[in-house]
Amino acid sequence: MSEQDPSTNPDLKRIDKQIEVEIFDAVRGDEENPVMPVRLKSGDMFNFSCHRGVSCWNKCCHGADITLTPQDILRLSANKGIRPREFLAEYTLPGVWERADLPVAKLKMTGADGKGACHFLTDEGCTVYDDRPATCRYYPLGLASIKPKGADIQEDFCFLVKESHCKGHEEDNLQTVDQFRKEQGIEDYDRVNRGWMDILMKMASWASIGGPYGKGVTPQVKQMFFLVSTDVDGFRQFVFETKFLATYEIDPEAFDLLKENDEALLLLGFDWLKSVMFQDKTITMKENVLHEAIAKARENMGAV
Repeated sequence: MSEQDPSTNPDLKRIDKQIEVEIFDAVRGDEENPVMPVRLKSGDMFNFSCHRGVSCWNKCCHGADITLTPQDILRLSANKGIRPREFLAEYTLPGVWERADLPVAKLKMTGADGKGACHFLTDEGCTVYDDRPATCRYYPLGLASIKPKGADIQEDFCFLVKESHCKGHEEDNLQTVDQFRKEQGIEDYDRVNRGWMDILMKMASWASIGGPYGKGVTPQVKQMFFLVSTDVDGFRQFVFETKFLATYEIDPEAFDLLKENDEALLLLGFDWLKSVMFQDKTITMKENVLHEAIAKARENMGAV
């Protein structure tokens, strides 16, 4: 994965003082071909096509460094007919998204050195193409997020990734960013992964400018972030077999949905993590629990 400091890019340097920029580097990188994040709007056009006739066919599916998103894990698990926990054990390796210092799952490659082909690749191409990871869907686009300093609203934008081995850029297939995203089915992935990406990007921002109280998250919170991101059944057990539902204001009518719908549970999980990690008002603690917590805090501080 390549990373490019936005302040070194002329297109972003002009606005660096007014905005915070975080690059979500879920793109295949190359140290010899650094990513240059020139902003692309939804209507901007670029040439690209990947198909069997391109001379570099399947090269990008060897030795790839692919961080799996929560939606990737749900879709690939269903494709293989197993649950996420089993998929995690068989097809992934633990990793760290270093910009945020948070644990993630990496797609395992074949070969003793991990530089071989993807487990899902054959001579005919990708065997899980309909459920391929977001990284594969986005390529050759990368994703970044900008936010005016001090503002709560952020804006995503794409940028083009060009690597020397990729000949898809030479194909005569002019398209807009929006057309490419729709063709690749990216919107559904972004909808489910949004909370996860928000956390990674905010933690990356904290790493450079410092988070609240100058502290990072605890190992226990990192463990819960990984659980929610990768093992939806484990998080479901946490929700329904601990005091979670007695602690937070969750509509009882949603209980049945959360028991059955993995995507709905993910959305709840990342709202909960934002509340725990950033004190965001994404999920509300029950009033009696909040009062007890305040009273306990005062007691610990020696307040009357």
